[in-house]
Formats: sequence, structure tokens, C-alpha cells
Amino acid sequence: MNKPAPLSADEARRMALRAQGFLGAPERRGGVRGILRRLGAVQLDTISVLARSHELIPYARLGAVGRSAVETAYWTENHAFEYWSHAACILPVEEWPHFAFRRRARRARGHRWHVLQDAERSVAAVLDRLKADGPLTSTELGGAKNGGPWWDWSETKIAVEWLLDTGDVVCAQRRGWKRVYDLAERAVPDALFHDDIDDAECLRRLVAQAGAAMGVATRADLADYHRVKGEQVDAVIADTGLVPVEVEGWGKPAWADPAALAELSRGGRHRTTLLSPFDSLIWDRPRTERIFGFTHRLEAYVPKPQRIHGYFAMPLLTGGRLVGRADPAREGSTLIARQVTLDSVRAVEPMAQALREAADWVGCDSVRVERLDDPALAAALRAAVV
Repeated sequence: MNKPAPLSADEARRMALRAQGFLGAPERRGGVRGILRRLGAVQLDTISVLARSHELIPYARLGAVGRSAVETAYWTENHAFEYWSHAACILPVEEWPHFAFRRRARRARGHRWHVLQDAERSVAAVLDRLKADGPLTSTELGGAKNGGPWWDWSETKIAVEWLLDTGDVVCAQRRGWKRVYDLAERAVPDALFHDDIDDAECLRRLVAQAGAAMGVATRADLADYHRVKGEQVDAVIADTGLVPVEVEGWGKPAWADPAALAELSRGGRHRTTLLSPFDSLIWDRPRTERIFGFTHRLEAYVPKPQRIHGYFAMPLLTGGRLVGRADPAREGSTLIARQVTLDSVRAVEPMAQALREAADWVGCDSVRVERLDDPALAAALRAAVV
């Protein structure tokens, strides 16, 4: 058996950045749709500060692409669908066949955590409505809730989510943050509308795609990307085309995408930008710490007195490294950095650049820095954002 190829920690970091679209010429990234295909999954989340996370993902890589253009790129021409990957994610429609293993598993389980009172009748009613009336939200289908708390779903909502889980229905659009449901046979292109691929082949393709999207990854990284099991990675890794490597300091077996290895000597411009905490570059916190030496935690669900960096602190990426973070908010036409942390004075200008660019993108004409505990850095940053 050949010894795994050695990689330095710096080489692994650059491979991850290029694979994720943060290193290299922007014109090579293929626009919003190209970013979606490259990443294989863009996570959705309800939190909206600067913008929703699925808008922040292409912005971080491409710059100030119009927000309406982002939505159009995702949700028109049957280009994408929403399903369970790393979490609830937008996925390229080409990935539809590869999630057949998950649809089959959910169908075999026979129910969601919400239980239908009259499954046959409720499911049939939803399918009949969609067949007759076309794409509909759960409200249009008859209501999402019974009037109680958020988890008190109506029978109709449970039925349509069950059909989404099992692949009879697809979410091919979000409208006002509501899922728009349609019959999968109508929304998925004919050439892709099949579950002919067996579980092993589904997993092989998804693990290979995850490896390409990350550049270099451990077993745990590969499993986490589309939330499969470690033993499922083990079963298919030899057939993915990924190459065993040994990364300095990782202490665990790793695999690299051959294309990423081939591009190691290529240069290119690094992006300077603020990252959504749900960005696939950093959504796996142990991987983020291993690659960047940067510990990050989403504190939106942490009680306010216990927060360290803020509600939706966005890490600052510059020069291929994570060197600070800002917790943004908006007040009229002002972008507010409620709390900022910076590693050093060298991070001041990149943070100012990132804040100014973000402000312009969301239609703000000024930036205000509220809290930065180091007085010298605070003064420098306030001067730099003007």
C-alpha cells in the first residue's frame, strides 16, 4: 500500500479555500448557480441580519451580487430544490437522484416526529390539491398550524412535510420564507426524476461531492457535510476517487480531491469578507478550528448575558485566514457593528473593507462601530470605516 501523500497545514488550508470558492479568479466561479454546484449544498436558516444565510453564501464569494438575482438563480428554471443535507439546504437539482437513499430511509421509517391522525386521507388530499392547483404553500393548502405554538402543526402541514421527506413532493421555491410545494414529478426534470440509484451509489457520489467541495477532509468532515454516518463513508471511500493524504497536525487520516491537489501550485486572489456562521467553509466547528485555529460559536440561541461575541457574529476572512468577527445589525441606512473583535491591528483595514462592502450591498450608506474592547483598535476601525 502506498504511503499517503504528505500535505502541510498551509497547503490543506489553501485547498479548502479554493474548493469553497474563496481563492482564485471570481469569473471562474460561475455566478450564483456555479457556487451552488461547487458547494453542493447551501444551508437555509430563519435568522436574517444583513440578509438570510443563503444570500450571504454567494455574496461572500462573488461580492455584491444583487439579492433578487440570488433568489432568481436559486429558484427558477427548476435549477434547485430544498431537502435535508447538512441541514435544510438548497441543493442543485442534479443531486436529486443522489438523495434517494435518504428518501427511502424516511419512507421505511413510516412517520415523522409529527404523527398523522388519518395519514391516507390527509396525504391524498394534499396530492389532489397540488395536482389540481399547482405549487402551493402550506397556508394555501389549508394552514400550517392549529393555532398553538410553532410545533403544533396542522394535519395538512404534517402530511405535506411527510411527502417532502419521501420525495412525492418537492420544495422548489421559497416565497416570503414559506416553502412552496409542488409534485416532484412536475418540478424535477424528467431525466433526473428517478430513484434508480442504490444506496451505496448514492453515498459514493455524495461523499465524493463532499470531498470535492472541501478539497481535503477527514472521515468526520466527509460524514458531516451531508450528514451521513461514518460507517457509510467507510463503505464507499475507496470508490470515490479521493486520494489518501496525511495533513501536518491533523493527526487523523484524510482524503483529498485530485483536482484540488492539482491546483495547489496555482495562485489567485483571496476574498476579504464577512462569513455567515452557516457558511459551509465554517459550519463544521471542529474542522474550522483544525484548519484556521479559530474557535467559533453561533450565539443566537445563547442567553444574552452569556454571549461573548454577539447574536450573529460573522467571522472575518482575509488573506485566507480568519482574523476577527463582527456582530452586525441595521438601523435605517446605517450598518451597525454591535460588537467587533480583531486579532491584531493588521485586521483593522480588512474589517473596515468588509463592513463597508456589506453596508453597500444591503443599501446602507454609513457604518457605525459600537463595541470593540481594545481602545486603540476601536479608534482605528472607526476612522477606517468613514
